[in-house]
Amino acid sequence: KIVSINPMPEIGNFRFKNPQDLKNPLRVPGLLFGEGLKLSDLWVPIRINGDVAVLKGIMKEMLAEERKRPGSVFDQDFIKNFTAGFDRFIEDLEASNWDDILVSSGVTREQIRAACEIAFNSKRIICCWAMGLTQHRNAVATIQEIMNFLLLGGNIGRPGAGPCPVRGHSNVQGDRTMGIWERMNEMFMQKLGHEFNFDPPREQGTDTVETIKQMHRGAIRVFIAMGGNFLAAAPDTEFTAKALEKCRLTAHVSTKLNRSHLITGEIALILPCLGRSEIDRQSTGEQFVTVEDSMGIINPSRGVLEPASQQLESEPAIIAGMARATLGDRSSVDWEGLISDYNRIRDHIEHVIPGFERFNERIGQDVFYLPNAARDHRKFNNEIGKALFTVHPIPRNELGPGKFILMTIRSHDQFNTHIYGLDDRYRGIYNGRRVLFMNPEDVKEAGLTQGQIVNLTSHFGEGENRYARHFQIAAYPIARGCTATYFPEGNVLVPISSVADRSNTPTSKFVVISVAPAADAEAAAEDIRLAARGAV
Repeated sequence: KIVSINPMPEIGNFRFKNPQDLKNPLRVPGLLFGEGLKLSDLWVPIRINGDVAVLKGIMKEMLAEERKRPGSVFDQDFIKNFTAGFDRFIEDLEASNWDDILVSSGVTREQIRAACEIAFNSKRIICCWAMGLTQHRNAVATIQEIMNFLLLGGNIGRPGAGPCPVRGHSNVQGDRTMGIWERMNEMFMQKLGHEFNFDPPREQGTDTVETIKQMHRGAIRVFIAMGGNFLAAAPDTEFTAKALEKCRLTAHVSTKLNRSHLITGEIALILPCLGRSEIDRQSTGEQFVTVEDSMGIINPSRGVLEPASQQLESEPAIIAGMARATLGDRSSVDWEGLISDYNRIRDHIEHVIPGFERFNERIGQDVFYLPNAARDHRKFNNEIGKALFTVHPIPRNELGPGKFILMTIRSHDQFNTHIYGLDDRYRGIYNGRRVLFMNPEDVKEAGLTQGQIVNLTSHFGEGENRYARHFQIAAYPIARGCTATYFPEGNVLVPISSVADRSNTPTSKFVVISVAPAADAEAAAEDIRLAARGAV
């Protein structure tokens, strides 16, 4: 069974159609004209950031059922042998107030009970989440609350169970495994230094938000982007643009042009590179790279298309070229040799990164899993060797008159910052992206109408406001008091200083806004038309 916890209904959960059915002539009519398959057994329409509250409600119901039938809901053996902090967690759960839970979550106790009944009867539970949870001030606490829920049922280290963080695209997880992080541990530094005969700097670097701030105040003068559309993806668009303009050098390694290339430092470079779909030929023959997916599986990636130009270099070749030009004789690394044969790069990875033993041998045979101590052995790599129950308060997201919570979302014709078209057919939106989704009752109470053009103001701290002009109202079954607009158009409303505790992630899923009718409707409509033409 599938439980969907989401402020908005997603059509894929209720009318799923498999696009691969186009390959089967017998299934094409059903794909084109059928109603689709209902995947979700239950939709829990919480308020934005109501996740902690609804999870506490679910676990509170589980606790009541466990006390009626000891051992029927909680995995007591797992809790006793593999966890710590259970008693304190239960004390907090008992003290949680149902009124607070229902107000914060925005759902009824009956809806929470319905989710509980599915959990009661499930011996293996998987919890999936993505940026809908990570882009809140209390994001870490929310994810730890998910872990509390999984720990209660012993759903760690059990086949078909466990946490499933969906960690994006473009090998973002593999980047982190390879050391692309501003706070890599000492063991990594020692192994890297030993492998390449140098002493890596121990000073911590800066994450995305802190990098933008330091560029803005002139402390960072060089910006190099390995792919991506940094300006469009980052929060606080105007602030980020000014930060880039203060750099001495901005350089982008890119497969295609994008808007980040238009906002530059004093010197600007665009270094075109091969895409992963293109054949990468080096002196020893065709090469391949590897990627790591969200499940910790290492996969080979080989291009199959002829390069758009014979002058294009691969990303590894560009990195090696920059290193060679920058370091010269100070480096003992054979940069040319590494690029001539990527197997040599993988040999070095094998010596530095745990889990990549016999890297070339294994990837030559098939994909392989990286080791995961909790999944494989129920071993937890902390000081006490046990999974920790944690305690977190229920957020009190009280809004003043005329205020709403905004989250940014993607459309159907979009892949991250890549916008392929102006339609979001799953939500009934066509030929435009400057849209504000609002609950129909909220639209009515605010004195607004379907299709009306409005201006948005975000509110953060004392008088720290951001503005976005000319969005059209779209009445939609989103939770009361909640709104949504598309990313990246909505990024201008996300303050650079509004970040998640501990992770420092921008809070793009929780922005307090007010909505006001646009003064000049005719000029606003023309602005929306122009914006639509320039979005793709």
